[in-house]
Amino acid sequence: MNSGITPDYLDAVLAHVAASPSRDYEALVQELRATFPGRHISVCGADDVSPRLASAAGNPVCEIYYVATGEHCLSLTNDLAAATGIVVALRDDED
Repeated sequence: MNSGITPDYLDAVLAHVAASPSRDYEALVQELRATFPGRHISVCGADDVSPRLASAAGNPVCEIYYVATGEHCLSLTNDLAAATGIVVALRDDED
């Protein structure tokens, strides 16, 4: 499956989040979905993601993780081939 999630896509999302003044999860997810349509995007806090899972990309503002859709459930994955979207996990200012 070609998810269209490429290094350039991840870089664009990272740059957008870094430049976004909003740290409100709902406002940011709506902004990201409008800017990057066609893929599942969620936003959460970095502490909501297991430290055992490696991020696909990151910067000082956030980490990006792959999301897979299977058997009617969403799950985080390290497998790009299985990815259907991303989760943007915002770092706390204290991180």
